[in-house]
Amino acid sequence: MEEALAPYAAHSDKGRGRRYPETPHASRSQFQRDRDRIIHSTAFRRLEYKTQVFLNHEGDLFRTRLTHSLEVAQIGRSLARNLRLNEDLVEAIALAHDLGHTPFGHVGQDVLNECMKEHGGFEHNLQSLRVVDHLEEQYGAFDGLNLMFETREGILKHCSLNNARLLGDVAQRFIDRTQPSLEAQLTNLADEIAYNSHDIDDGLRSGLITIAQLEQVDFFARLWREVQAIFPGLSGRRAIYETLRRLITALADDLIVTSGQRILEAAPKDIDDVRRSPPLIRFSDQMRKDATELKRFLYENLYRHYKVNRMRHKASRMVRELYQAFTEEPSLLPPDYRVAPHDATAQARRIADYIAGMTDRYAIREHHRIYSLEEL
Repeated sequence: MEEALAPYAAHSDKGRGRRYPETPHASRSQFQRDRDRIIHSTAFRRLEYKTQVFLNHEGDLFRTRLTHSLEVAQIGRSLARNLRLNEDLVEAIALAHDLGHTPFGHVGQDVLNECMKEHGGFEHNLQSLRVVDHLEEQYGAFDGLNLMFETREGILKHCSLNNARLLGDVAQRFIDRTQPSLEAQLTNLADEIAYNSHDIDDGLRSGLITIAQLEQVDFFARLWREVQAIFPGLSGRRAIYETLRRLITALADDLIVTSGQRILEAAPKDIDDVRRSPPLIRFSDQMRKDATELKRFLYENLYRHYKVNRMRHKASRMVRELYQAFTEEPSLLPPDYRVAPHDATAQARRIADYIAGMTDRYAIREHHRIYSLEEL
């Protein structure tokens, strides 16, 4: 219930509203409506077949963008409840934060950004906002999902000054150097907690990293030794799960204590005070150091593992060749993605929309249809 929220939390009845005014719902808060619209969107369903680290067809149990988003939402809601923040807003932001992600994980984004460098570039946070503001086609009265300002603000985690000037009020904080809601700040770190833990799990499941390697990371080693002390001789998946549960708990508990203290010291009276304050949702200095060490390990040993690099190389080629084909011959695009001749930038953006909206397997099929002679 919103009556239990802290005064500095985002209260849906005091939010900055929607781009197109709508009558409030009788039984759902504004942020609950946002969450529901996101879950029922086409872009959300596509996340089931978009890469987190491993391609969808490489194994049934690896995380996808969809399961990652669900884990972020679960962690975020728990954190928000402990800090008396708005769980519904956190959940909406968490479920929407990757809607604009390309197929094939970050390599897809990197290649598309390179292809689009003469037309404004590409960044998945901006694309997620574009999805909910323009690309979803669910309503007769407007394009997009017409989400609340606070939800849109939370989706837009990063933004250059040039883009901020084009996006209007939702990006004004990047110009003014103010902060988003505490809910947006919290969801950003819930995202980090989720991927640090589940990428270890997926990396171990894949065999690309080992417990012996992870024991070189002090943070993980401390938790692993704790599990071994409590459950002597425990091994396999049970030992891994026991350790990862402790990892998530350690990160979450540290964030709650540290953020609670920072909020107490800043003493914001309302969300406007939050926006004028420095970031208030944070890990302690030691936990930030531990989390950074873990991220560095994953980058060096998992994300840049030679087998992952092979996938990245193939994915990079597919995305680049799809973009080139559609740029050189827009008639290859579905009709809805073609624009009037002589507007190269508008056409490039629609090509980016099309490619970013693809699932991994759809991108593979499209590439096959265009380049394989078997399709003649």
